[in-house]
Amino acid sequence: MQIFFKCNGEWVHQNEHVSEESLDESSGLKVREVFINVTRQQVEDFHGPEDYWCQCVAWSHLGTSKSRKASVRIAYLRKNFEQDPQGREVPIEGMIVLHCRPPEGVPAAEVEWLKNEEPIDSEQDENIDTRADHNLIIRQARLSDSGNYTCMAANIVAKRRSLSATVVVYVNGGWSSWTEWSACNVRCGRGWQKRSRTCTNPAPLNGGAFCEGMSVQKITCTSLCPVDGSWEVWSEWSVCSPECEHLRIRECTAPPPRNGGKFCEGLSQESENCTDGLCILGIENASDIALYSGLGAAVVAVAVLVIGVTLYRRSQSDYGVDVIDSSALTGGFQTFNFKTVRQGNSLLLNSSMQPDLTVSRTYSGPICLQDPLDKELMTEASLFNPLSDIKVKVQSSFMVSLGVSERAEYHGKNHSGTFPHGNNRSFSTMHPRNKTPYIQNLSSLPTRTELRTTGVFGHLGGRLVMPNTGVSLLIPHGAIPEENSWEIYMSINQGEPSLQSDGSEVLLSPEVTCGPPDMIVTTPFALTIPHCADVSSEHWNIHLKKRTQQGKWEEVMSVEDESTSCYCLLDPFACHVLLDSFGTYALTGEPITDCAVKQLKVAVFGCMSCNSLDYNLRVYCVDNTPWAFQEVVSDERHQGGQLLEEPKLLHFKGNTFSLQISVLDIPPFLWRIKPFTACQEVPFSRVWCSNWQPLHCAFSLERYTPTTTQLSCKICIRQLKGHEQILQVQTSILESERETITFFAQEDSTFPAQTGPKAFKIPYSIRQRICATFDTPNAKGKDWQMLAQKNSINRNLSYFATQSSPSAVILNLWEARHQHDGDLDSLACALEEIGRTHTKLSNIAESQLDEADFNYSRQNGL
Repeated sequence: MQIFFKCNGEWVHQNEHVSEESLDESSGLKVREVFINVTRQQVEDFHGPEDYWCQCVAWSHLGTSKSRKASVRIAYLRKNFEQDPQGREVPIEGMIVLHCRPPEGVPAAEVEWLKNEEPIDSEQDENIDTRADHNLIIRQARLSDSGNYTCMAANIVAKRRSLSATVVVYVNGGWSSWTEWSACNVRCGRGWQKRSRTCTNPAPLNGGAFCEGMSVQKITCTSLCPVDGSWEVWSEWSVCSPECEHLRIRECTAPPPRNGGKFCEGLSQESENCTDGLCILGIENASDIALYSGLGAAVVAVAVLVIGVTLYRRSQSDYGVDVIDSSALTGGFQTFNFKTVRQGNSLLLNSSMQPDLTVSRTYSGPICLQDPLDKELMTEASLFNPLSDIKVKVQSSFMVSLGVSERAEYHGKNHSGTFPHGNNRSFSTMHPRNKTPYIQNLSSLPTRTELRTTGVFGHLGGRLVMPNTGVSLLIPHGAIPEENSWEIYMSINQGEPSLQSDGSEVLLSPEVTCGPPDMIVTTPFALTIPHCADVSSEHWNIHLKKRTQQGKWEEVMSVEDESTSCYCLLDPFACHVLLDSFGTYALTGEPITDCAVKQLKVAVFGCMSCNSLDYNLRVYCVDNTPWAFQEVVSDERHQGGQLLEEPKLLHFKGNTFSLQISVLDIPPFLWRIKPFTACQEVPFSRVWCSNWQPLHCAFSLERYTPTTTQLSCKICIRQLKGHEQILQVQTSILESERETITFFAQEDSTFPAQTGPKAFKIPYSIRQRICATFDTPNAKGKDWQMLAQKNSINRNLSYFATQSSPSAVILNLWEARHQHDGDLDSLACALEEIGRTHTKLSNIAESQLDEADFNYSRQNGL
């Protein structure tokens, strides 16, 4: 038998073979083994289409046998990993996946994971898996899983280490249970009680998010005030007694003590001599005889009466029942009148209280309040507002109507607090009918959380303002027919927007609803909606959209388009829209280029943490609309936050680059920031589409000692390849030493609804003269078109041409646009410039407009 090796198709020389023979003890057969040595030089010198290979060939007289080919390669392991593991921040119980692709090598490297330089044994920890393509998988992250992870690759040549990846397992804060409600803070009257909760279930760890929501809740409470008793006037003196004394009494009922009040002090009975000392007591026995005789006669008379009644009842026994009360014959319905009180709580109808003759209620039959609206009028409005001049008449046990007619009518005054914020109660709409408005419920209104305001408007028009939101509604004079009045409402959607963006389109304004939807106006009204776009026709395509009754949104018009159905005037921070119908409107924008800019307002708030050494900084980036910032202010007030620096404007481009927020220049040896939280990055889409949910990042700073009371640092907010803003924080963490920064530089009017002439800057008489002058076409062009041009209205003039009075509509747009301006100078200058060659304008002098401006400012407290 012959055994030889063939390498790369050539026979190996016989001298290079080493042969050994042995005997297999189990079978008794002779075994021959043959070896050859292959050197590294031989492999490196070989250049062929495939790897260096060798094959064993054996033959004898019985035949030939060949082995499989054995490849011989040079072992190596490159230095650089194809993919190093990357650090991660994950919430507790979240999944962690660390990827590792070892360097190229022959043979392929085996991978081992180290945590803090200690090997990880996945067989001892079922939560860890290292078998899937060299990746490290932690199914449910634990706090103990935080650390530095390293990927080790090794083969017969060498070992390689990857870069370390830091894993941070953080815990988001969770609210504890609410505490019990505190006692009412006032002994009597209307006050408040509160309850609180802490962000300790669990407390945020390792940069986890602070709890969202309010830490303190307050509700109103009403405690009955104690009423001390007071004496009635003394009664008349009694007749003179045999003892020559007469008495008089008084009762503690004016009023009686109630709700723990004090009883009257002093005597309830008083006696004195009634004969001026000339009392004669000698006839005592004679008077006693007369007394006893009278008593005896009375007893006899009563006995005779009882006997007579008994005989009569026996004679009438055919009836079988005793008729005791005549009310049984009428079903127990008795008509009675009583006077209600106006002092204190109007719900406490106590017969012992003094009557008020100004208001009366008449009830016929048992009272049954079937309508929830009536119950609310009896509970909510009566409890918190003085009793208005309302007459209530109950016609039967199943109807309660307001007023004196057969139909339900409301004769009271309209109070601003009738519909408090957060109440799901529907608005009331006042419709014209027989010159008297009546109440009608609107069940079609949305029930989600909204910011609302209402006002009753008539023929004189007026202005409805949502304070500190930039949203307002101008009802022109004459838009509502004479002798009619409507309750007009306006609301802002505070929940998730119902307008879902399509493609690259973004929402630039709040969703504003005005109504009632079935109201018809004869003159377009002006709706002002704030927006956050940096207005430029080169970079934005802005649309006005309206929600249909089916809940879908449809485009009304593009701001740059020509339309005769409505008109949009786009200012840097607001859009003024002239409309003919009420509904829900919003502004959307489609960026044309990457240079399209959204204006963001950035602000930083701070407050002490539950840990006395920690101080929390919260940085907000919201759309630059007053409404969006008001939401942030409201949330921070509930959380006890303090505005640390004046908000600034950030121009955020639509270039898909993310936003970075970082804390800089923290004083060393006084403060320190928790690891991995000094810089946070927010994806572009989260900022670009965050118009309804305030975007904020939280930073937690820790003092080294409690004696540190001053904090100074910088907050850097920047967009990669974009604009940057620096907020300089310099504050005291002690509330007594902290300087207060106001949230709003100038708040809107305290009264959201202004009706009649005081709502307009231009007096009605001057407005009539302007309209009469400019509505008539002029050969020289000095008509309403020039009035529009002088007031920077140069687009879509065809809309005004379709109106019965183009000048009036232009002036309405001017009123809406200059709501917060100081005076009428711009209009006066335009009229003076046109009037130099227009004789009809000679009577409309600038002095008259100055006087009108002064009167408007005085009426509105400016």
